[in-house]
Amino acid sequence: MLTIIIECRDNEAELAQTLSALVPGAVEGVVREVVVLDHGSRDGSARVADAAGCRFLTSWDMKDVVRAARGDWLLLLEPGARPMTGWVDAIVDHVSVSAGPARFTGSRNHRRPFLKRFGRRVSPLEQGYLVSKRQAAAAVRTGMSLSDIAKGTKTFSLVAEIVPAWAIRAMRAQLVAG
Repeated sequence: MLTIIIECRDNEAELAQTLSALVPGAVEGVVREVVVLDHGSRDGSARVADAAGCRFLTSWDMKDVVRAARGDWLLLLEPGARPMTGWVDAIVDHVSVSAGPARFTGSRNHRRPFLKRFGRRVSPLEQGYLVSKRQAAAAVRTGMSLSDIAKGTKTFSLVAEIVPAWAIRAMRAQLVAG
């Protein structure tokens, strides 16, 4: 039913965080595969992906990746993002009643400080991006990134939260500094 695609570069720890959050989807039989698109990592990203049973690609064309996806729906995520409890049911509910793309709701416990919310560009994948394979195949062009696929599209909101990747990086920085 669902193919999850993640682009990374030297994101070993973040990739491990995201993959661990996807386990409930695999257990429920909703996640058919996870594809990791690597941009020349020199860390252990390949080992993490291999240990989790992911397809790890170092050379690809996005059109081919979408076309080869085993799931009828694609979930595009940033390394480090963690869908929270209930994400599997939220996706199953969405795909059963809607054909349009969707995003997770931002985590109430992981919001940027008030003044930092202004004047910043939000990553198109900050809240994930769920899209049917058919819609993605119609939109994808050679040379596109996952963020390009998710840009400028009106989406539904899923009734499940996601901890954005930037929050994981901020927590790690506080642990290192503190």
